[in-house]
Amino acid sequence: MFAAERRQLILEMVRANGAVSLRELARVVQTSEVTVRRDVRALEAEGLLDRRHGGAVLPGGFTRESGFPQKSHLATAEKTAIADLAAGLVEEGEAIVVGAGTTTQELARRLARVPGLTVVTNSLLVAQALAHANRVEVVMTGGTLRGSNYALVGSGAEQSLQGLRVSRAFLSGSGLTAERGLSTSNMLSASVDRALVQAAAEVVVLADHTKLGTDTMFQTVPTDVITRLVTDEPPAHDDRAGTELQALADQGVQIAVTGGSAGPEAGPGADSLPAGRQPRRDVPLPGQRRNHGAGSGQQLRSALLGEQPPGERTARVADMRRR
Repeated sequence: MFAAERRQLILEMVRANGAVSLRELARVVQTSEVTVRRDVRALEAEGLLDRRHGGAVLPGGFTRESGFPQKSHLATAEKTAIADLAAGLVEEGEAIVVGAGTTTQELARRLARVPGLTVVTNSLLVAQALAHANRVEVVMTGGTLRGSNYALVGSGAEQSLQGLRVSRAFLSGSGLTAERGLSTSNMLSASVDRALVQAAAEVVVLADHTKLGTDTMFQTVPTDVITRLVTDEPPAHDDRAGTELQALADQGVQIAVTGGSAGPEAGPGADSLPAGRQPRRDVPLPGQRRNHGAGSGQQLRSALLGEQPPGERTARVADMRRR
């Protein structure tokens, strides 16, 4: 394929999807990522697209959000690996919330095997993935359907989450930076994600490497509220993504990287960064691991019916609400 043909195909893919990773571009045009990166630079010089960490977006892609059909074909292998690792964090009998997104949908498919689990979600896709799980209870929020990502948003969704208390929230988004945390391109989605975060003792962000260093319009989770990030290992040439991971680790975020190696003492879900980087050990924060027995589901149902759950909220959640 001639360079002009390659670049035209690259441009068509970006126009169709809004954002495409270098890995995906290289696979489609059947060339190396080095060649694709050179093509992307040339197209950016012509003002036809913008480069992002590990990929390319339409000009002005800072605020543009792709729909579900486009997102579902981006970084599919990475999302699958992230979901596999994140599922290992969930324990039998736990009560959790899972936000909307293609990565969280992959996670939900794996959670169907966790017995006694209660999952609260505003995502129709997450609920569908768990619909036939024998021992998983699914609780849907209220709200207005947002067709682009099959999620329930608005005041109905937020009000249904008031008084809710669960162990963990699993969220995705459009971008993640150490300076600003997790962000998304849609105001309604951001507002519901913030309500999901307020219900959880821990916040686990699922984000592939193409989202590292990308900032979008609406902040959902500040960095100091993120407990753990589950991501894939950035390509060797992507220094900025690696730097962003280190900056997140320096701010106390526990980093779990798919395919990474750690010592045998680290156990499943241990963290890993590119060579030469030393993140925090991926262990639970003090006081945040709880006994999630059969009572968790009952407390959850009471909360959704408007009853105040027993006990006081942790200082972490109280601080977040004040913010």
